[in-house]
Amino acid sequence: MSKLSVIGAGAVGSSLAYAALIRGSAQEIALYDLDAKKVEAEASDLSHGTQFTPSSKVIGGADIDVVKDSSVVFITAGAKQKPGQSRLDLAATNVNILKSLLPQLLDRAPDAIYVLVTNPCDVLTVVAQKITGLPTSRVFSTGTMLDTSRLRYAIAELAGVSQANVHANIMGEHGDSEFPTWSSATISQIPIREWTDIDGKLLFSESVLAQLADEATHAAYSIIEGKGATNYAIGLTGARLTEVLSKARKTVLPLSSVLDDFHGVSGVALSVPSIVSNQGIERVLNVPMDAQEITMLRRSADALRASLKSLGF
Repeated sequence: MSKLSVIGAGAVGSSLAYAALIRGSAQEIALYDLDAKKVEAEASDLSHGTQFTPSSKVIGGADIDVVKDSSVVFITAGAKQKPGQSRLDLAATNVNILKSLLPQLLDRAPDAIYVLVTNPCDVLTVVAQKITGLPTSRVFSTGTMLDTSRLRYAIAELAGVSQANVHANIMGEHGDSEFPTWSSATISQIPIREWTDIDGKLLFSESVLAQLADEATHAAYSIIEGKGATNYAIGLTGARLTEVLSKARKTVLPLSSVLDDFHGVSGVALSVPSIVSNQGIERVLNVPMDAQEITMLRRSADALRASLKSLGF
């Protein structure tokens, strides 16, 4: 039986549980939070709708035993990102939360795959891997999976095509130094820089591509400023990833795991296209990148390496 446990019943955690419930992403969903009143209310509210969902069992509580025997654990608990605050600013507080939390989780769900959503997720992925000693295939973060979805949405809207026909990825840090790999981006089989409108006019100039990259990178900041949190899209992202992690079928997704000589980058977690299944991340794909993209990847790595060093890792 597949069991999804969500650590943290705030806006992100409850949205992830709700998305997983209505999609039928797991047979059982468990919510854990230190705030007993809040988490019990969230679990009850979700349970009351199970007549209308594929998933039928939701439990929740402030006793960490609710996560026992989980197959997938998503960690959303942590300090909340404030308007104007970078994800890296959150690091120190959330590292301390992981130090306390992870040994307890591992004791109750030793065979689970652990997915970090809490920001800065790339930094925390390295920390979590060191704390748990798990292989990098079993502890990673959602990384730029959502950022990539944001980018593909924007490209599809501009080109007037289905998102299913857009093949583009954002790589690197889930944060300010992330970047799209335009050199390999296509709409159907047409390189994005060669895509034209009905009149034969090139649609994606360098200035347009730069604007799309900026919008995808900074989308979260405007949403946080407007409503206080990003929760629905990341909830759906987590639900979809749960489905991938519950099946043997292999899927390629841009996720953040600790890299080992990826275009010369090692020891930091950055998002790159990866083959994912119920075994976790089976393989990081050595995707082609142009010289500028490799430079940006290494710049992203340097930023995260500096943050890890400041935290003592």
